[in-house]
Amino acid sequence: MIEFDLSDRQRQLHDALTNLGHSIIRPQTLAWDRAHAVPDEFYRNFMRMAAAFGGAKESARFLGGEDPEDAAAQPARDPKKQSQANRTAAIASEVFGWADASILLGLPGPGLGGPPVRSSGTSEQKKRFFGIFNDMLDSELQWGAYGLTEPGAGSDVAAIRTSCVKDGGAWILNGRKCFITNGGRAAWTVIFATVDPSLGRAGQRAFVVEKGTPGFSVGKLEEKMGLRASETAELVLEDCRVPGENLLGGEEAYRTKEGFLTAMKTFDTTRPLVAAMACGIGRAAFEYAQQFVRDHYVLSRPVPRYALIADKLARIGRRLEAARLLVYRATYLADLGEPNAREASMAKAYAGQAATAACIEAVEICGAHGSLAEDHSLLDKWFRDIKVFDIFEGTGNIQRVVISKRIVAGLKSF
Repeated sequence: MIEFDLSDRQRQLHDALTNLGHSIIRPQTLAWDRAHAVPDEFYRNFMRMAAAFGGAKESARFLGGEDPEDAAAQPARDPKKQSQANRTAAIASEVFGWADASILLGLPGPGLGGPPVRSSGTSEQKKRFFGIFNDMLDSELQWGAYGLTEPGAGSDVAAIRTSCVKDGGAWILNGRKCFITNGGRAAWTVIFATVDPSLGRAGQRAFVVEKGTPGFSVGKLEEKMGLRASETAELVLEDCRVPGENLLGGEEAYRTKEGFLTAMKTFDTTRPLVAAMACGIGRAAFEYAQQFVRDHYVLSRPVPRYALIADKLARIGRRLEAARLLVYRATYLADLGEPNAREASMAKAYAGQAATAACIEAVEICGAHGSLAEDHSLLDKWFRDIKVFDIFEGTGNIQRVVISKRIVAGLKSF
């Protein structure tokens, strides 16, 4: 049964992040947006706050690090104690989206590279690749990344063309990846490649490619319309020689379609979090529009235009609430260890559209002022930021294909 109330711990986390957003992030978000970067010092201070909130060990886990013992062994789930990890991550993701989504995308840690290593990596790989994130409070910041998207293959995962060829005990990779979050500064990146494009999903392999590997370089850093304070990079692989021990999961894992399944497992985990961030941006625009109406209109007056404004606000509110409930459903299943591909896609598809509509209608409610960046620059930023949430982690069109396939597959049993 889905629990809608937050636990005491989740409420404390929500309130702490909201206070951080009000006092630190919101006052600086526009400067970071113009500078195209969030200062490392902010992230260090945030990690200290996280450590004070939950202890150094819990802080390391939040940022993606794991104790070697935890990384090596995945203990059996206690059926009497349901995990809340995915739901808690969604709660935090929504607050970060409300404050500034770029912060969460740029947070030190393995990022999107974490789920495939955690779900498909060997014990040795988990120890090695997660270990670098354990001591960031006392050493340099570290990032991981996830390299799937290519110039000709984004949402269509089966269409990737980056090649991998076995050469003795190593693999030779050639290709280009684009739009990789934190790709330029990542200590390692999970790179997807194929032994033969004609094999489709069955030919795919996943590698952890470490920074400094010969033949692995950073191309251009993208200039983006929104989320400007987060880093998005092009990665180039030219006869890049990757050690055999960096093949994620080892040779045995690829006797089936494990490479493709690794990519899909990542999306089932991250799409609800992307949806939660979209809800946060939509909520920010919604609250902004509400305050604008309070300051400028008296909706109780029988003015036709006021009735239309009230209807817009009601429509925004119910769409965002529905989107949040879809996120909770997807994370509830993930925390149970149940398949959630359909629910993850539902959350991602609906939240992106609901939040985009919220930002558009907030601009319309604010009228002429809503299009003036100088007067309403936060609203301008949210309007720019939200568009990508219907694109990355699989476009809205792809999500609807995923949903329809699973619904039709269910009908075949009748």
